[in-house]
Amino acid sequence: MEEEADTYNPRTVEEVFRDFKSRRTALIKALTTDVDEFFKQCDPEKENLCLYGFPTEEWEVNLPVEEVPPEIPEPTLGINFARDGLDKQEWLSLVAAHSDAWILAVAFYFGARVGFDRADRKRLFTMINDLPTIFEVVTGMGKTPASNHSSNKSKSNSKKGSESKPKNSKATQSKDKDGEEQGGDVPCGACGESYDDGFWICCDICEKWFHGKCVKITPARAEHIKQYKCPSCSNKRARQ
Repeated sequence: MEEEADTYNPRTVEEVFRDFKSRRTALIKALTTDVDEFFKQCDPEKENLCLYGFPTEEWEVNLPVEEVPPEIPEPTLGINFARDGLDKQEWLSLVAAHSDAWILAVAFYFGARVGFDRADRKRLFTMINDLPTIFEVVTGMGKTPASNHSSNKSKSNSKKGSESKPKNSKATQSKDKDGEEQGGDVPCGACGESYDDGFWICCDICEKWFHGKCVKITPARAEHIKQYKCPSCSNKRARQ
């Protein structure tokens, strides 16, 4: 971790934004698809732990760097201590909010270090602001009314007997009519990205849509799933 800033040094707005997106993807992965492993690693009995997201789209729970001041801003310290004192979803939401603050700090630190002017800072913020926050992805708050309409309409059109959709009532293999009519604004519940031309599946419990690749579901596997539960909803069920 200490060597990251020495080996990786984004200099343009596009490079800083790419770094931001990669770290964001890693953190969302930790808090959604890899949530069981993340939860396990945040043992309250251990010392102060931090959640790191890297430009490689990998995440890590580790102790903070010893160097003072650190090469780049550090994430929030001690996320593990509140793990068992809060409801799991509440704790994940808290970590998500702190993670949003951290990657924003890292992005604008890089911008300050290379001397972004007002126009560059504004452009970087606009690019960042077009993405749902980690908090919005984890809590589902980034879901717009249009997204709900698209999801519900897709499901109502894909009931048993419909010839225009796959057998699984919640699966879709591409940006369908609803996605086109709504401007493709439905975010993936795992990575937060909008519609693309790949395979998507919708959770029957929370009604969020997911890239098949983000939740490791293939079109062939989806055909045999009567009721799909996303990783977050599966975890909630397991605790009840």
